[in-house]
Amino acid sequence: MTARVLIVDDIEVNLKLLETRLSAEYFVVQTALSGAEALKICENGEIDIVLLDVMMPNMDGFEVCRRLKSNPRTHHIPVIMVTALDQPSDRIAGLEAGADDFLTKPFDVVQLMARVKSLVRLKALTDELRARATTKQQIDMEEADRVMDSITIDGAKILVVDTDLRHAQKISDVLIANYEVDILSNPLDIVTQMADNPYELVIMSMAMEGYDPLRISSQLRTLEQGKNVPIVLIANEEDRPKIIRALELGVNDYILRPVEQNELIARVRTQLRRFRYAKELRDSVSNTMQLAIIDELTGLYNRRYFDRHLELLLKKASQQQRKMAVMMLDIDYFKNVNDKYGHDVGDKILVEFANRIQRNIRGADLPCRYGGEEFVVLMPDIDKTNAQIVGERVRFAVEKSLFDAGNGLKIPITVSIGISLNQIEDNPHSLLKRADMALYRAKNEGRNRVHFAAA
Repeated sequence: MTARVLIVDDIEVNLKLLETRLSAEYFVVQTALSGAEALKICENGEIDIVLLDVMMPNMDGFEVCRRLKSNPRTHHIPVIMVTALDQPSDRIAGLEAGADDFLTKPFDVVQLMARVKSLVRLKALTDELRARATTKQQIDMEEADRVMDSITIDGAKILVVDTDLRHAQKISDVLIANYEVDILSNPLDIVTQMADNPYELVIMSMAMEGYDPLRISSQLRTLEQGKNVPIVLIANEEDRPKIIRALELGVNDYILRPVEQNELIARVRTQLRRFRYAKELRDSVSNTMQLAIIDELTGLYNRRYFDRHLELLLKKASQQQRKMAVMMLDIDYFKNVNDKYGHDVGDKILVEFANRIQRNIRGADLPCRYGGEEFVVLMPDIDKTNAQIVGERVRFAVEKSLFDAGNGLKIPITVSIGISLNQIEDNPHSLLKRADMALYRAKNEGRNRVHFAAA
């Protein structure tokens, strides 16, 4: 995924070095030689992430970060501080100023890229939620932007996963004064543990004998309750290759042993505040919905909302040279269900079908009921490979188990899916037309399959 990166450093050599490395990864790079210039760029431009030097004249990086995070127009932009300062107190000062991460020079380039990509994914999700609020024009976005300043995190529920109870208890002892902390010593029980408790943060050790923390983290992300919950890893220095992979898989942060108490507190606070902010945005969207844009039966957005949001999202993708996809889904032989069992049963099928879609798409994806038994999903920031994965996951989720229509009636259901990826010359009509043609092919070639539109 591409992103717009702002590098802030008063030394031009440092700027050029980072700009070259990031450009090689296809990031769009802007630079600033001072804190004041950086603040102006962030407020006036579309910046996805800031790489911020600490030691600068007139206004140091800590002050720049504080100002970014206190401004409602820029507080949602992730900030990584990049500096030669290497004391724990410096990292803590950066995190307290609102930085999302703190890297010490000389830094590992692969690690930096993994961090940038991880935070860009989080920013993309936040941007999508903000865009939805703009589209429906029912949320006061100024009020939503002030949510971050009013968020309280005391009493948050945290799960510590570690087979070593002594180490887990040390983490718990640091946090227990302000949060409710549970310890899970058997990682295989994480599914039932998450189902029974509304956790807002998971702290997981990478030194669990007999268990792969990356696999446990991946499993957690497949759960409805764990889809958006931040994960922080406790790692050793030799775990760095796995840490990079973990960040790419969706882990939010990590702390190296020996764990410094104040750094742990600061990183936990940062993750909890971001989690609650995103939740506030979701709740705001949900609580202010009007029937004019919601399908009454399934609870998904309706075609009216979809058409408006597609236009907004496609324009944004074109301006920022980002990938997006449209997935069209049609329930196979649905008319037969209505004819044989009646429309009441058909309605139950539609509701469960919508639920299965929602459980198997990404957090940033937008599912809508397009009409009748036809549904559509908008997928921002996605390439063909990942769109294929999402499409097949939805298709399999529909096929794998019978639909419960009540009174002991179980009905097998399958779905045909067509997907189109945006092109430079696309408008909403052309993008939808190609998805519809791909869906038509899936139907003609046997149903219960995923087809991509021709490029």
